[in-house]
Amino acid sequence: MASWVLSECSGLKPLPLTSRVPKLRCPQPVSSIAPKKNLLPCRPITGLGTGSMQRNWALHVSAPLKVAQFEEESNNWDNQVQSKEEANDDFDPGMPPPFTLADIRAAIPKHCWVKDPWKSMSYVVRDVAIVFGLAAVAAHLNNWLVWPLYWIAQGTMFWGLFVLGHDCGHGSFSNDPKLNSVVGHLLHSSILVPYHGWRISHRTHHQNHGHVEKDESWHPLPEKLFRSLDDVTRKLRFTMPFPMLAYPFYLWGRSPGKSGSHFHPSSDLFVPNEKKDIITSTTCYFSMVAILAGLALVMGPLQILKLYVVPYWIFVMWLDFVTYLHHHGHNDKLPWYRGKEWSYLRGGLTTLDRDYGWINNIHHDIGTHVIHHLFPQIPHYHLIEATEAAKPVMGKYYREPDKSGPFPFHLFGILARSLKQDHYVSDSGDIVYYQTDPQFNSSSN
Repeated sequence: MASWVLSECSGLKPLPLTSRVPKLRCPQPVSSIAPKKNLLPCRPITGLGTGSMQRNWALHVSAPLKVAQFEEESNNWDNQVQSKEEANDDFDPGMPPPFTLADIRAAIPKHCWVKDPWKSMSYVVRDVAIVFGLAAVAAHLNNWLVWPLYWIAQGTMFWGLFVLGHDCGHGSFSNDPKLNSVVGHLLHSSILVPYHGWRISHRTHHQNHGHVEKDESWHPLPEKLFRSLDDVTRKLRFTMPFPMLAYPFYLWGRSPGKSGSHFHPSSDLFVPNEKKDIITSTTCYFSMVAILAGLALVMGPLQILKLYVVPYWIFVMWLDFVTYLHHHGHNDKLPWYRGKEWSYLRGGLTTLDRDYGWINNIHHDIGTHVIHHLFPQIPHYHLIEATEAAKPVMGKYYREPDKSGPFPFHLFGILARSLKQDHYVSDSGDIVYYQTDPQFNSSSN
């Protein structure tokens, strides 16, 4: 009947039978493309053969068009849609994700949230045994061919101890706050880290990750602040090897543009009810300093320098190296946020996973950083499985790390490139990206 009406009223014949139902080719969903790109409406594509049980009636029947003209128009439309699809392949990481934090949480197996204090303690026993074993062997051999190898190995183990104390600070070590506090203080004080002071500032970092002004760790400098820095401060911030030695100075004075100390109970970092915690951690810190001074008197300053001080600075370099690269250095520029554009999820999705080769096990898979940032209560021994489960949900918002050889030498080039390119962000705007100051680079060469 419809065929007769169309034929009699408009003089047009129905299209031939097609071999299959016409396919619709549509641009990608709005949530996965860059903003301000016009989308074409979906149109059917013809010319697919004969023999289907359905007819293609997608004609502008108000105009007396010929079938040949319509097919030519459809081919042109097809080309336009295809070019739009190709343009929309450019993923914009600054767009709000099409999933929620709850979606990621639901994808992670339930057992990944379970904390096993015995398993956590086994890592502490393992690492402490290795630390004392390395020191005993190096002191016994006391050979200058051995010392450099010892410094690298022991500094890396200090870094492993830090990560375990870091888990205590997040509460992922166990469900017992007292156990977390005791183990955290022993581990962190032994490597000259004020446990509670660091724990609280690190909590601020996680709660505000990706926020230009409120983030605490390796946050970007607004352009006005960058321009106001004296030449010495700029070089210390962006010229190797100085940024990799920053951590002890950060503990005492924080980053440019921020004030306060991790040791002072009245610091801007803390609220009044945290003063007792800060006093406790500061006391433990200086107790360790006193122990080292006493050992220097007994064993001699040179021996303490070789056994402890040099490995300590290797540990500091590991800490700065890893924490910097988890928030900088991706091949594509990643956004930083302000104002209403920032959210906990969007900020966390700008963090990066890194592969450290053989070091992954030594520093307790801290390279699986995205899921750790979103859900810091997950124990480190479940992070890899949790990440694999969450990848399908995160899609392109998760960035696969470059594969490492036994040692992560590939990351040195990424670090050097980032320090040359990632200097400051705009003073205005709620979604901003790092910019480069060519004048600073030329003056540094």
